[in-house]
Amino acid sequence: MTQDGRLIRGQRTRSAVLEQALLLATVSGLDGLSLSQVADALGVSKSGLFAHWRSKEALQLAVIDQARAQWTERVIRPALSAPAGVRRLWAVHDSRIAFYEAKVLPGGCFFANAHFEFNARPGPIRDRLATEQTDWMTFLTGLATDAVTAGDLRADVSPAVLAYQVEALGICAVMQAPVLGPGTTYPHARRALLDHLRAITCDPTILPELT
Repeated sequence: MTQDGRLIRGQRTRSAVLEQALLLATVSGLDGLSLSQVADALGVSKSGLFAHWRSKEALQLAVIDQARAQWTERVIRPALSAPAGVRRLWAVHDSRIAFYEAKVLPGGCFFANAHFEFNARPGPIRDRLATEQTDWMTFLTGLATDAVTAGDLRADVSPAVLAYQVEALGICAVMQAPVLGPGTTYPHARRALLDHLRAITCDPTILPELT
C-alpha cells in the first residue's frame, strides 16, 4: 500500500509538473523551459523533479506528449461526435477555435509556437514536432477524404489542399489574435472556412449557420 501510495503521488506530481510546464512553454518558449523554472512556478525543489526527468530535453519531449494529449482531449475528441464527413471536418475546426478562445494556454497555441521555434534547429525536439505535424495533417486529410468519399464534397475537391486550408486558417487566427483581437480573428477563421465549405459541398444545408 505504501509503495502504491508513493506511485500515485509520483504520478500526480508528474502530471502537475507537465501541466505547468506546458503553460510556461507557450510563454517562455520550449527552449526556455527548465526544471528550475517549473520548480519555482510550482513551489517545489528542483531536485525532486530529477526523479522524473534527467535532462531538459527529456522534459521538453514529455511536454510535447502532454500537449498532444491535451489537443486530443480538447480539440479532436469533442469533434468526433459530429457525423462523419464535412460536418466532422467543420467540427474539428470549430473545436480548435473554441480551444483558442477559452485561453487554455496563455501563449495561444503550443504547437504553432514550438514549430516556429524549432523549425530551423535539427535534433530530437524538431523531429518529434515534425511527427506531430505530420500526424495532424494526416488526420485532417483523412477527414477531408471521408467527406469526399461520402459525397458531402464535390469529387474534384483535393483532400490534401483542403486540409492545408483548414490548418492555415487555424494558425493564422491564433497568431493574429493577440494583435488584431480575438473578437475579430476567431469569427473570421470560422466564417472563412464555413463559406469555403459551403462553396464546395454538395448540400450546403447540412452545414451549421453562424450566429
